Amino acid sequence: MNPNDHPQVAAAYTTPKTLLNKGTGFLSHYSHSLNPYAGCAFGCSYCYVRQLPVALFRKREWGSWVDIKHHAAELLRKELRKAKAKGPVTIFMSSSTDPYQPVEAKEQITRSLLEVMVSEPPDFLLVQTRSPLVTRDIDLLLQLKHRVRVSLTIETDREDIRRAFTPYAPPIAARLRAGQQLAEAGVPVQATLAPVLPSTEQFPSKLRLWADRVCLDDYFMGDGSGGTRTAKLGIHSIYEQLGLASWYSPDAYQIVHERLLQVFPKHQVFLSQEGFAP
Repeated sequence: MNPNDHPQVAAAYTTPKTLLNKGTGFLSHYSHSLNPYAGCAFGCSYCYVRQLPVALFRKREWGSWVDIKHHAAELLRKELRKAKAKGPVTIFMSSSTDPYQPVEAKEQITRSLLEVMVSEPPDFLLVQTRSPLVTRDIDLLLQLKHRVRVSLTIETDREDIRRAFTPYAPPIAARLRAGQQLAEAGVPVQATLAPVLPSTEQFPSKLRLWADRVCLDDYFMGDGSGGTRTAKLGIHSIYEQLGLASWYSPDAYQIVHERLLQVFPKHQVFLSQEGFAP
């Protein structure tokens, strides 16, 4: 199979009983996480969700199926009101799927959830995505003002590396343009290098054009198990095939970290969990 030919993605509608989940572990800074979908068509090779029950107990390969959460907006409105009555509500969207994966263009589940949050604002919302489709919702994101931040994943500025590790994810150039568009519109946005992949020395300068905040993470800090989940996925073999085995190391992030600090002020560069915090 040509790695650039996306496999057929099986989509199905589900009716969830709950949408807001308690923030725990890596997301303990948040009161809740929120996933508009289950499954993710981007199917990134290193995704830690591959090792979670939601993926392991499916008969289909991760990246080849998506569950669309039907009537999600109505459910969120009820849950959000209850949660806000109990105390501050901070939401991470999303922890185990991309809220702007291809199916969102048609289904608009994520947009419907944003519409609810505009009318019932949480104290803070972090939108985690690697998709330029997020720019479609600039109108809603602006209404949330200081209560929202878009965390736009851009792991590298090398398109050959992107194709090797995440062939079904959006091209790098499109993501860089999306970051610029969000920033110019006035939406709070950070560049998220997670996980750190091999990149050029010019990468930080490309991000500096629009980002005033950068989050850096890798397999060893960020997969919730010190890198053991990722190790089980055999990602190391991709690095070896590319002749870049030295980049698969707990110290590799320091290369990019030092490059970032040559371009960004220290207070704008965050590592792992602190970079995702509200």
